[in-house]
Amino acid sequence: MERFTESVIIITESMGAGKTSVLAEASDILALDHIAHAAIDLDALGLAHLASAVGNDGVMYRNLQSVCKNYSSLGVTRLLLARAMENRAELELCRVVSATNMVVCRLTASVEAMELRIKMRESGVLQRKYVARVAELNAILDRARLEDFTITSENPSLTEVAHEMLVKAGWISK
Repeated sequence: MERFTESVIIITESMGAGKTSVLAEASDILALDHIAHAAIDLDALGLAHLASAVGNDGVMYRNLQSVCKNYSSLGVTRLLLARAMENRAELELCRVVSATNMVVCRLTASVEAMELRIKMRESGVLQRKYVARVAELNAILDRARLEDFTITSENPSLTEVAHEMLVKAGWISK
């Protein structure tokens, strides 16, 4: 399978840790430095209810491949991805589609802080389900240990978290 980017940062953690916010802030920092890149919330590429037995994850990774190909045709070689990576197989799907130079940044926050963020963010019919999923997903990620480095997202500013991630990944200097 063809790889479309040279370098990828995957931002992972449970729901409510700030993956999407850090993704957007890191994208803004890179844009201010005129560093070509793409920023993708991977879950958005699989947001669907499919009538068939096909899982959303398969479609999501095929969509990622298409998006990476499109960005590659424009000269984009760096990719920021946000996704709660639950196992090595998911990580390898990203590697196959995107790049060989991939680092995983795990954001950390207390379960209580993440649950509170989800309660504030999700006001719809699935709020209870999402709040309950926070601790479960956090435990899965603890066991998986896929991260290359961790950064706390509970107290520092969004800009500080995104900047630290980009420095640790080697995309920018201090």
